[in-house]
Amino acid sequence: MLKGIPSILTPELLKILMEMGHGDELVIADGNFPRFAHPERVVRLDGHDIPEILDAVLKFMPLDPYVDHPTVFMAVLPDDPYVPEIWPVYQEIGNKYEKKGLRDITINKFDFYDRAKKAYAVVTTSETALYANIILKKGVITE
Repeated sequence: MLKGIPSILTPELLKILMEMGHGDELVIADGNFPRFAHPERVVRLDGHDIPEILDAVLKFMPLDPYVDHPTVFMAVLPDDPYVPEIWPVYQEIGNKYEKKGLRDITINKFDFYDRAKKAYAVVTTSETALYANIILKKGVITE
């Protein structure tokens, strides 16, 4: 244990966050995320939800300021009337750490899966909210 680091950030996840470079992507996946969309590096955070993980990660990892959309959400399927209740929660968390907020975009689920396969790592969670998957593009440290 170290001072000031949320205990939800496991040694394995901290190592991955430190190894990631500018432009690398991290997926924080809900409990329904399929195995086929995982890259080699997977960190399991069973028993935790995405908002608490997102809050801990964004405390230390800046988002890429050089792209229009450093945050990607999985879009709701075209015929699904569901409105994701978790996205405003993500925005609130992002506003705590990013001057411009999350600056998100949505992409269809199959494009999301393809992009996730190429990510630096996936964090799997026990999140039950629908359309909760999120991709974060790491920025540069300027401080």
